[in-house]
Amino acid sequence: MRNTLAIANKELRSYFASPIGYIVIGFFALLFGFFYSTYLSYFVRMSMQGAQFGGAEQQVNVNEVMIRPVLQNVTILLLFLMPMVTMRSYSEEKRSGTIELLLTSPVTDVEIILGKFLGAMALYGAMLAITVIHMLVLFSYANPKPEWTVPVIGYIGLLLMGGCFISVGLLISSLTKNQIVSGMVTFAVFLLLWVINWIASFTGPTTQSVLNYLSITDHFDDFTRGIVDTKHLIYYFSVMSFGLFLTARSVDTERWKG
Repeated sequence: MRNTLAIANKELRSYFASPIGYIVIGFFALLFGFFYSTYLSYFVRMSMQGAQFGGAEQQVNVNEVMIRPVLQNVTILLLFLMPMVTMRSYSEEKRSGTIELLLTSPVTDVEIILGKFLGAMALYGAMLAITVIHMLVLFSYANPKPEWTVPVIGYIGLLLMGGCFISVGLLISSLTKNQIVSGMVTFAVFLLLWVINWIASFTGPTTQSVLNYLSITDHFDDFTRGIVDTKHLIYYFSVMSFGLFLTARSVDTERWKG
């Protein structure tokens, strides 16, 4: 466990040794703020329109009109930003030649993979933590108060989805020494997981149900409603586990090549 945490700490520091960490967090915070202010303005406008018709502003649900759309738009940001987080994890190690030092050090492949995974998750957690400020402001001034379970469960869903993206990104990064190739392929895979339910609409019933289950966004939808379903948890943890397992096999192959 000590080796895993040491690698995670090294990985997290490496993000801020280059502009990547600051760029990713900055863009994420900026775009989240844009979505937040846009939907807040829409919510206020809807409430004022309701007030003009006999004080019906109570019927405007802040969870449905504002919080849920904001969280759903965050998944679009992940589609573009998460490849930047994972593209250098192994690719840079291979390009610089430090992968040999890492593989010959007294650490196991599992410790290396989990360390890099936790380091990337720590950066992702920092990205989400910044946005919590917006939710706290909303809860402080909204009247009536929003239902707290919706944003909390929504953020849990975002963490799970981010974990899936990171595990897949680590796998792709371990297959190439070119960061640009890693980032582009990772984005392509993320996009496929995003639109696979659209493809499903053109297939037969059996294929459609399979493709819909593989859709990473369909499993997130219930989280934005404040619903935790075991089938979604199984899906996300299965994708994470499978991605890390394949990464372990890829790293093990690299070790034998060395």
